[in-house]
Amino acid sequence: MSEPVYIHGTAPEEQARLARMNTLLNTRSLEALALKGGERVLDLGAGLGQMARAMIGQGATHVVGIERSADQIERARALAKDFDPALDAAFDLRPGNALSPPLAAHEWGTFDVAHARFVLEHVPDPLGIVKVMARAVRPGGRIVLEDDDHALLRLWPEPAGFDRVWAAYVRTYERIGCDPWVGRRLVALLHEAGAIPRTNRWLWFGACAGDADGRFALLTTNVQVILRGAESAIRQAGPMDAREFAEALDAFAKWSARPDAALWYASAWAEGVTAGG
Repeated sequence: MSEPVYIHGTAPEEQARLARMNTLLNTRSLEALALKGGERVLDLGAGLGQMARAMIGQGATHVVGIERSADQIERARALAKDFDPALDAAFDLRPGNALSPPLAAHEWGTFDVAHARFVLEHVPDPLGIVKVMARAVRPGGRIVLEDDDHALLRLWPEPAGFDRVWAAYVRTYERIGCDPWVGRRLVALLHEAGAIPRTNRWLWFGACAGDADGRFALLTTNVQVILRGAESAIRQAGPMDAREFAEALDAFAKWSARPDAALWYASAWAEGVTAGG
């Protein structure tokens, strides 16, 4: 099987970005997940563990999180000191690959929910991941997918040159064999994996300048961190020189200070169940 590829790396600045975005996104993701309480959950691509612990806070009794990055696992364990010890006790974070998660033979086919958020865009074989999830849950178990479709991003008024940088960023995914539009495929992936698709929706996380909760500033900072971290790959995919890249990001920064600026985006969310429940 092909190895997962994470284009953003795991440097401290990237970990800080992920932590901030988890804080922003978890509420809507948890509302869509709507755990009833008592679930055993498999969380693929657990990252810093924030979503897993939030699931426990929502009623899951046990979450097995699979994370392939040693840096992320180390940071997740450091962050655990800030969480309720009871929540952490129910979270089993394991190093491993989402395509071949380190589950014991008796664990396969026993989970109530298998969850993957912003994982499929980073793997050359997203269907392989969803098949693993279908195998991991019990009959009638839930498979929950949330991921990006990078074509959705819209900024208004448009900052000069930003569209070219974003298009090149999207191409960096394609150049390593990943799908930047995988969000629109989630229902099809559930079906192809043998699950029964039940529902799909958009989870909104756009914002506009002047919002009361600081969401706009967090989102625009997130975009800048993503693009600066991927500058080398973006310039190669563009192609563009350092001046063009810098001018586009400078225009974006100035746009972020406009009182009429608006960022429109949403993640794709889909759920299916396995047969026999």
